Amino acid sequence: MSKVPSTPATRLLREKGVAYTEHPYRYEEKGGTRVSARELGVDEHAVVKTLVMEDEAGAPLVVLMHGDREVSVKALARQLGRKSIAPCKPEVAQRHSGYMVGGTSPMGTRKAMPVYVERTILDLPRIYVNGGSRGFLVGLDPKALATLVGAVPVDAST
Repeated sequence: MSKVPSTPATRLLREKGVAYTEHPYRYEEKGGTRVSARELGVDEHAVVKTLVMEDEAGAPLVVLMHGDREVSVKALARQLGRKSIAPCKPEVAQRHSGYMVGGTSPMGTRKAMPVYVERTILDLPRIYVNGGSRGFLVGLDPKALATLVGAVPVDAST
């Protein structure tokens, strides 16, 4: 990918004056953060995945997690006072976010959803998160991202 896409995420970043860098890479189906970290030459721990999940009532929410960690849905549900939380089916996630799975950004989503960020992400100096298109990450300060999307810190990694 040589051309950098304009997405709802990058438009929001520009509109709000948030400093970021653009990082296109060769997308691989089901490659996940391992591939993007390798392609960009960065630590997978700093590549943050955007996961669209739902609670027992079907209410959607976004979880930001380190690329090399998994979300403990039980721990997350307990912290949020919900009975259960589970990943959305791809087509449901796409309907909520407006982004294709593999290109989901926490910024500029179609539907306003609460965003939860793994607390330790906020300790990193810089993170790489999906910019709204497959094969395209943006690099930015995690605290700036958290402020922009109103992310609530949680302890939900396994």
